Amino acid sequence: MVIKVLLVDDEPLVRAGLRVVLEAQPDIEVVGEAADGAAVVPLVRSLRPDVVAMDVRMPLMDGIEATSAVLRTVAAPPKILVVTTFENDEYVYGALRAGADGFLLKRARPAEIVHAVRLVAEGDSLLFPAAVRELAAAYGRERGGARAREALARAGLTEREEDVLRLMARGLSNAEIAARLIVGTETVKSHVSAILAKLGARDRTQAVIAAYESGFVAPA
Repeated sequence: MVIKVLLVDDEPLVRAGLRVVLEAQPDIEVVGEAADGAAVVPLVRSLRPDVVAMDVRMPLMDGIEATSAVLRTVAAPPKILVVTTFENDEYVYGALRAGADGFLLKRARPAEIVHAVRLVAEGDSLLFPAAVRELAAAYGRERGGARAREALARAGLTEREEDVLRLMARGLSNAEIAARLIVGTETVKSHVSAILAKLGARDRTQAVIAAYESGFVAPA
């Protein structure tokens, strides 16, 4: 399967660099570019990308607003990969909370860029779990608290679903979780789907953030 990617960044050199790196891969195609988040929704509707590589800071509409707009207005929205200069950035955490599936540093090596796009497209593992943990430690406490704890309690996760959520937070893939719990991969997929549904999470990234913000999983 060819992964279709939309590039969104106000710096032409960044877009050009990402295009060169991604289009060198036989399974990735860059289908379009935009210089601001305000152009994302129409392009997503017309181009139907699988992944949007989105700058988090842009002049008219930033990556947080653009992510929210895509998820709010587009049916079957694409995966969103936030592209940022600084990893320990409250904007990045805001984008993840808004529904972005992961983030990528602009200084990342070509192999890391390609890996990030593929991993986000597949959606069965958490991208850069240690960095997500650090963001949760820095910003999650003020965003979470009692409301997040109550939401997790209302979700009514089973004991096995709690085990799976803990392993998701550590960045394990479905196959790795299956091996750890000595169950089949399809069983893990069913547990993950149930966790997302109960938490009202778009994907595993949002589920893990909910786990951190509620204190179910400790960031440290």
